[in-house]
Amino acid sequence: MLRVHFTAEDLARVRVAPGPDPMWEILLSLHVLRQRSATPVFGTWRANVRTTLPDDARWLMQLAPPVGYSPDFLTPTAGYSALDAGIDAVLATPVESLRADLAQLGSQQRLDPRTHLLATGDVATLDSLGAALRAYHRHALAPIWDEVRATVDADRAVRARSFLDNGCEGMLSALHPTVSWSPPVLSIESRFPQRDVHLHGQGLVLVPSYFCWERPIMLRDQRHAPVLVYPIAHDLHVASTGKRSLEALLGRTRAAALEVIAGGCTTTELARRLGISAASASAHASVLRDAGLAVAQRHRNSVLHSASALGVELLA
Repeated sequence: MLRVHFTAEDLARVRVAPGPDPMWEILLSLHVLRQRSATPVFGTWRANVRTTLPDDARWLMQLAPPVGYSPDFLTPTAGYSALDAGIDAVLATPVESLRADLAQLGSQQRLDPRTHLLATGDVATLDSLGAALRAYHRHALAPIWDEVRATVDADRAVRARSFLDNGCEGMLSALHPTVSWSPPVLSIESRFPQRDVHLHGQGLVLVPSYFCWERPIMLRDQRHAPVLVYPIAHDLHVASTGKRSLEALLGRTRAAALEVIAGGCTTTELARRLGISAASASAHASVLRDAGLAVAQRHRNSVLHSASALGVELLA
């Protein structure tokens, strides 16, 4: 059991990450590649990626075993960052942290010579790690990144409505079936012995993840900013048959517009995300609004779109 202890100050500082974190999605998708239990949801993706994985990315599979400890330095960003910034943060890990994290990994499995070199902070080996992370993302995640981002946006809309209806504590208690809230402790079912995490007023970043599987997780090293990564509801996965049905009902572009709007956006942001003109984005948003699937509010010089309760239910 993982027990996260909140103060009143922590509850006031809970926030949901603004989008998917590339470094967490890299790590957790590597886990999924080797977890047969994930086949019902990720089977097609696993089959495609496993058979064509670039050789320079296979090293990552040793660094990210599907069971047990994965090095904390692989996920240094507290919630959200661009890929390049995330990889730069990994490569800037202090040598003492590399050494400690890889010693922890070495206690549960045998490490190859390259990983031992990595623990020394060898510059060439760090460069190889950066290249492997980029190659893996390009091959495994970039082709589906729009889907990853859209489903995370849809989940964020669900969390926003949960917060508005039930407050922070209600949102926390509804985060995942393995989670329970008994003030001031958030308890998360785990395979591992009980661990207590005290936030000490730092708050908590909730990171919705496309590839997080089975239950929420946290970093082991409590010196890092507190982050709780949780699985998004699988019935929101846009790679599912549900998306095909939604596209058949609304049309591909309008279905994609509803997914983007679910995360909250301006007309300009909607146009950029869909790769269409601002006039077309405005027209799609108007149709969704007239159908009761979206709502709009003017904020200064922009119009902010979000999904209505009906729109969120339709996505789900």
